[in-house]
Amino acid sequence: MTSLRVTYDAKANAAYIYLNQDDTEARFGWMYPCDPVAVDGMINLDFDVSGRLIGVEVLGARSKLPAHLLDSAERIDRC
Repeated sequence: MTSLRVTYDAKANAAYIYLNQDDTEARFGWMYPCDPVAVDGMINLDFDVSGRLIGVEVLGARSKLPAHLLDSAERIDRC
């Protein structure tokens, strides 16, 4: 199973799931916001300049993602 890097900010209740496998930063190209009504929240898909999906931002993460994923996420809480 491939492990993913996940960061979580509890104060903002926001998580980011990184999909790139290597340690190099992918060049960000654009963000596609999912329909907030259809997903009942805010989920943004990030693509690199080649159109490859590189990450998923989830706002309202506690209600959208499994607890075990957030519990094991790298914490980036704001001070």
